[in-house]
Amino acid sequence: MDIYKHIFIDENSRIPKYQQIVDAVIGNIANGNFGIDLKMPSINRFSEEYYLSRDTVEKAYGILKDRNIITSIRGKGYYISSTQLLAKKRILFLVNKLSNYKLKIYNHFIENIGSNCHTDLHVYHCDETLFLNLVDKYKSSYDYYVIMSHFKTEELRHVSFTKKTLEALGKIPVNKLIFLDNIKPDFKGAFGEIYQDFENDVYEALTEGLHKIKKYKKIILIYAEKSLYPYPRRILHGFRKFCVNNDLDFEIIEKVYDNMILREGDLFITIDETDLVNLLNLVKDEGYELGKDIGVISYNDTPLKGLLGVTVISTDFKVMGEKTAEIILNKTTNVSIKAPFKLIERDTM
Repeated sequence: MDIYKHIFIDENSRIPKYQQIVDAVIGNIANGNFGIDLKMPSINRFSEEYYLSRDTVEKAYGILKDRNIITSIRGKGYYISSTQLLAKKRILFLVNKLSNYKLKIYNHFIENIGSNCHTDLHVYHCDETLFLNLVDKYKSSYDYYVIMSHFKTEELRHVSFTKKTLEALGKIPVNKLIFLDNIKPDFKGAFGEIYQDFENDVYEALTEGLHKIKKYKKIILIYAEKSLYPYPRRILHGFRKFCVNNDLDFEIIEKVYDNMILREGDLFITIDETDLVNLLNLVKDEGYELGKDIGVISYNDTPLKGLLGVTVISTDFKVMGEKTAEIILNKTTNVSIKAPFKLIERDTM
């Protein structure tokens, strides 16, 4: 087959030439001109035929390889390797950690996005460098980029975005971006967002349970100032505002300590899963009755917390996953949706 008859490069187009190559190959596969195992021209031959720089062709081939459309065989050249995913939207799902609730968002997204989309999940562990490497590698490879933006500073504190991450995301067409959790600051265009209002969410959910919270003598928030997976400080602000406005005695501590002193009438609010487990064990060992002598509220719901009867304040992660899929399926990225957040009362309050 004379491949060159099917690939046209428009010198006057504003579309970069490397992208024209990518689009031409995909288009010819979609309409049946190029089939699986078809040998592609070498990078040098392609550049000579179209009077393009070698770097331009190499970049196009790199994108096609990243999308698993072509493959290179040492000593033989490049071949069409897949025709399965080309009719599907390709989605990159970037999460900061693999927690139960992050996976719940992702799983409900997958359940609702349907079979005409292919989604790749990557975890960057709140690490700016790893995130930047992933964005740089895949910035031209996907139709949509779903971003959960949580980063840690050198001091292991939380930040929603950094200057470098904003610059990197600025290289992706804005209508391909969907942000989860945090509102993206100073960013113009038709991107999508499903956000949490951390400070007001905590304040309002605790206010909903004020009638029961008031029976406790002291409210203790367990919030680590420094962590490998830090939480937004807006949670802290919402808690403080709630306690001050309702004239409640409160304290903020770093973690559940070994042999920590418990007193009847304490109500603990935990964020980290390890702190919750350690606290429940400590309450049990000390012989206190949960929900009567000692109260416990946990941040973010999980199936296990439901099974154990732990009261939670939580985002509706199911809705977040469903709404993210809806934005992509309806092609309505110019949208801002606040995620539902509520108090779920169970046995421990």
